[in-house]
Amino acid sequence: MFRNMVTSLFKHERIRTTDVKAKELRRWADNLITLAKRGDVHARRQALSIIREKDVVHKLFAEAAERFGSVSGGYTRIVKLGRRLGDAAPISLIELIFSEEGKKKKKRKKKDKVALKKKQAAEKKEAEEKKSEEKKETASEEKTAEEEKDIVDKEKDVTDEKEAEVKTESTTEGLDDKLEKQAEAPVESEETESKEPEAKKAEDDAGDSEVKE
Repeated sequence: MFRNMVTSLFKHERIRTTDVKAKELRRWADNLITLAKRGDVHARRQALSIIREKDVVHKLFAEAAERFGSVSGGYTRIVKLGRRLGDAAPISLIELIFSEEGKKKKKRKKKDKVALKKKQAAEKKEAEEKKSEEKKETASEEKTAEEEKDIVDKEKDVTDEKEAEVKTESTTEGLDDKLEKQAEAPVESEETESKEPEAKKAEDDAGDSEVKE
C-alpha cells in the first residue's frame, strides 16, 4: 500500500489520505528523495525496489537536485483537511515542498518560454508581412509590364494602319497615272492617223502638179 502511495505522491506531487498514513508516508518520501539526491546506480536500484513505475523514478532522479536543492530533510508538507464523510476519519493533504531555487528556475523557464513564443510569433508575423509585400510588388510589376505591352501593341497597330494607308495611297496614285496614260494614248494615235492621210494627200497633189507641168 505504501509503495503505491509513494508512487502516486511523486507522480502527482500531492495526494489525500488519513493523518496516520500521511505521517508514515512522509518518512518513505524523505528516504527516497535522499536516495535521488545521491544519484548513483545503487541508489537508483533501491528506489526501483520501492517505486513501481520506472518513469517516476527517472523523473525523481533527474529533478531531485534542482527541485529540492541543498536542503537536507523537510521535503514534504502535511495539511489537515478535517474529517472524512462516512467514517469521520481525519483526512490530510500531503504534498512535496520545493526549494526557492527550484521555484525561481521554474519561473525563469516559464518566462523564457513565453518570451520565445512571443519572439517566434513576431518573426512569423514579419515573414507573413514580407511575403505579402513581395506579392504586391510582383503583382504591380506584372501590371506595369502588361500596361507597357498594351501600349506597345497599340503603337504597333497605329504604325501598321499608317503603313497600310500609305500603301493604299501609293497604289491609288499608280492606278490614276495608268488611267491618265491610257486616256491620253488613243488621242495621240487619232491625231497621228489624221495627220498621215493629210500628208499623203499633200504628196499626191504635189505629184499631180508635176505631171501636169
